[in-house]
Amino acid sequence: MPRPRSLTLPGIADAALTVIEREGLAALSMRSVASALGMGTMSLYRYVEGREALEALVVDAVMRDVRLPGPAGDTPWTERVKTLLGQVRGAVARHPCVAPLVLTRRHCTEGTLAWAEALLALLTEGGFEGLGRLVALRTLVSHVFGSVQLMHLGALSGEGTAALTQLDTGRHPLLRQTAGDARRLPPDEEFRRGLDVVLLGLEATLARR
Repeated sequence: MPRPRSLTLPGIADAALTVIEREGLAALSMRSVASALGMGTMSLYRYVEGREALEALVVDAVMRDVRLPGPAGDTPWTERVKTLLGQVRGAVARHPCVAPLVLTRRHCTEGTLAWAEALLALLTEGGFEGLGRLVALRTLVSHVFGSVQLMHLGALSGEGTAALTQLDTGRHPLLRQTAGDARRLPPDEEFRRGLDVVLLGLEATLARR
């Protein structure tokens, strides 16, 4: 295959992302990305070392539009956390099939390291330190990625759970009612309201210290 006239790492990342979204995460390989770029597999090794490097490029591509918080100013740290995590969730939600990569590669890609460091800085600004800061970080990250997974794989408001609204009211009254309520709650609002609950809980732990 002829080598493309111009090949950049962002271009390779976009090609890898296309492969994942078209064929699934398991289809990502040096061969499949090289094919998408119209080049030989061995030629691609001149730019990236292998699949792990491809995965890192994809994660950074997904995270590239996340804007890190600036100086505090008059904005409370909790509001800045909401803005940052809303951006992270939005970036992953646009490419939900990449969510597992963002989690497994979060310790070794610049895109995830940058927003994780920014989140820790906000938690530090709020008064967290040590193990308390660790728990706060993991709780917030779990909420972000859990909301993405639920939205795309098991949302109560999805078509696949319509049967829940038909459950026997004698045996599962609350589950049936909750499934019906969920149909009236957009995923974005569900995420925001859940994040409010988490942050209120975190603030309460600070107040008890």
